[in-house]
Amino acid sequence: MSSSTTPVGPGRARDPIWSPRPVDVDQSRITQFSEFLSSRTGSTYPDYGDLWRYSVDHIGEFWAAVWDFFDIVSEGERGLSLGASEMPGAEWFPGTRLNYAEHALRHAGAGPAIVAISENGSTETTSWDELRLQVASVARWLRDHGVQQGDRVVGYLPNGQPAVVAFLATASLGALWSTCGQDYGAAGAAARFAQLAPVVLFAADGYTWNGETHDRSDETAALRELLPTLEATVHVPVLGTSKVPTDSHQWDTILSEEAPLEFTRVAFDAPLWVLYSSGTTGVPKGIVHGHGGVVLDHHKLLGLHHDLGPGDRFFWYTTTNWMMWNMVVSGLMVGATIVLYDGSPAHPGPQRLWDIAADHDVAVLGVSPGYLLGCAKAGLEPSRDRDLSTLRMLGSTGAPLPEASYLWVRDHVRADVQVASVSGGTDVVSGFAGSAPNTPVWAGELSAPLLGVAMEAWDGRGESVVGEVGELVVTKPMPSMPVFFWSDPDGSRYHDAYFDTFAGVWRHGDWVTVTERGSVTISGRSDATLNRQGVRLGSADIYQVVEDMPEIDDAMVIGAELDDGGYWMPLFVVLAAGAELDDDLRGRINGAIRTQASPRHVPDDIIQVPAIPRTRTGKKVEIPVKRIVQGADLNRIVGSDTVDDVEALRYFARFRDGVSAYT
Repeated sequence: MSSSTTPVGPGRARDPIWSPRPVDVDQSRITQFSEFLSSRTGSTYPDYGDLWRYSVDHIGEFWAAVWDFFDIVSEGERGLSLGASEMPGAEWFPGTRLNYAEHALRHAGAGPAIVAISENGSTETTSWDELRLQVASVARWLRDHGVQQGDRVVGYLPNGQPAVVAFLATASLGALWSTCGQDYGAAGAAARFAQLAPVVLFAADGYTWNGETHDRSDETAALRELLPTLEATVHVPVLGTSKVPTDSHQWDTILSEEAPLEFTRVAFDAPLWVLYSSGTTGVPKGIVHGHGGVVLDHHKLLGLHHDLGPGDRFFWYTTTNWMMWNMVVSGLMVGATIVLYDGSPAHPGPQRLWDIAADHDVAVLGVSPGYLLGCAKAGLEPSRDRDLSTLRMLGSTGAPLPEASYLWVRDHVRADVQVASVSGGTDVVSGFAGSAPNTPVWAGELSAPLLGVAMEAWDGRGESVVGEVGELVVTKPMPSMPVFFWSDPDGSRYHDAYFDTFAGVWRHGDWVTVTERGSVTISGRSDATLNRQGVRLGSADIYQVVEDMPEIDDAMVIGAELDDGGYWMPLFVVLAAGAELDDDLRGRINGAIRTQASPRHVPDDIIQVPAIPRTRTGKKVEIPVKRIVQGADLNRIVGSDTVDDVEALRYFARFRDGVSAYT
């Protein structure tokens, strides 16, 4: 592929910084699965690459093996694993009926199922038996209030035990669940929920963030007015300080009335939940996933790739706004104890998540790249200051993880902790590439495509490329791909979102490189590509260089085509305390980009800004900023409740028409 169509990026180290110990590989569940598969096929799979190739060459047989290995509970004739394989429209396991909640609640006993931690330090532990009783009580109440299969139930809730219980109760009936955090105002929550015409709302009285309590009684009242289809509201006391609405039902009262635990088994592709796009370019689109696809994929991802099982503690920092909340709840399906934290990851200091991991014997911890970068800049020494002996895997997602963060984990956490950077998305509520217990780790790289994911990098001609940057595509269906978009009766929005570039092939919108050794690097969103003189570069390659500098707390780069035919590529930076954007710092930033990323992508201007706006799930809103710089009306391209700091986004209006406005 010629340089005129190929993004460029920094070189990568050749030697892995982590390799699995043979004893750990032998004891892993992925090895058990390989042996199980060998007994079925008569072939052997001596390493991960062999297993992955089987999983994509024989995709129906692979997912049938996952089904049997994890003993998926269902009724009806299973029949073909893959009844139809065309995308979109693939049909998985026709004739089967199952239920997500039944798998999440298969375990019983007095052992802990959920450990829920509040920012103030209070901790509530719920056993498996208690969780089953609570879900049964809420499900009975929902049934008594007329909720049936296909109805929609929504939660305006923080990341605590009630959100998990309400979701599982809803799923047990075959009803659809959707949730968002209370950092959304009523308008932002209604932009999501009103599309669904929900019949029941679970709403907390408020939440705590960064040491401050936020009473959301007024927002809940406003939200109820914006949801005219509601037939009942359940008040969930979290703060315990606000006035209880007189016409609402009380969470504690519902839990006090015991009921038998029952499950409505539904078709494999029956809707389970509705997740949402980030909503930075219009009304958030509702992405619907099915019971069966999530059950299968999350067993594979958590059970095989993360090696989670009974007795393990699983903690991924998230809020109810993000798909990782759904992934954490799925830890229950493999018998893991899930650890929930409701609060700021940096309160009372950046060590908070490490403290939780140490205090609760966490085996798999998930954080964001930004959190690791902040820990490094704060000079934290997690392994020196706390006992992290149970930690074996550190996951990271939400953005590409730079090489420096891999090295920081090795040097300051533990050298034998596997760094498992994962690339996926809300679209599939899963991953495309990541790690496994039997894959080495190279700094700055994802170890391999995940099992069952026929992921490739394609150039503009639709040809697979290795060692070069291309579009991330998936050439064969995954069970967790959306069953449909909400309010998309003819499927046109769904088709246009993923299949309008390459017919019958999922195009995700990321720039990726599949290396000669099979690992994967992510260069950023392809719709935010920096195109200078025909040479493309992912924004992540710029961030990897710039955000490693101690003077820079945060950064955003855009490439804006201007009305006069010009192209303006500014780098916006948030400085660390005490730093000054003088000629010396500008020169060092430009020099680092020139030598470590690309000489053609040295920014036209380096501009200090007070903050970098992000979505509620932590992604930089590069496209809205680009459109504002190009002159678009902010109110038409993004809702105020879809970004974490709308004033930070408004700040960029001063750069309309590019550098001329800046100068």
